[in-house]
Amino acid sequence: MIIYNVTTNIHESVHDQWMIWMQHKHIPEILATGKFSSARLVRVLIEEEMGGVTYSAQYTTDSKETLEKYYLEDAPRFREEGAKLFGDKMLAFRTELEVISDH
Repeated sequence: MIIYNVTTNIHESVHDQWMIWMQHKHIPEILATGKFSSARLVRVLIEEEMGGVTYSAQYTTDSKETLEKYYLEDAPRFREEGAKLFGDKMLAFRTELEVISDH
């Protein structure tokens, strides 16, 4: 199992708009691609020197191959939409995690 993790710092001035977009549009649309079995949005409990609020969106998928299909077929339009809506008020980076075991 693979977790596709997107960590985002969002500026306070667009925080509420971003949160509504994430929960009611962005995450549901990513799940609707059929490439992820679940998603979780969590707040990162740190204070950034640059300000803003940091979140981690974690999407679970079955394999690296499925994630690669997402990158090719879907990711560009989702990233473009976020950049268009929030511009430099949103800073995101992505990581891939492999689940070793659940206890």
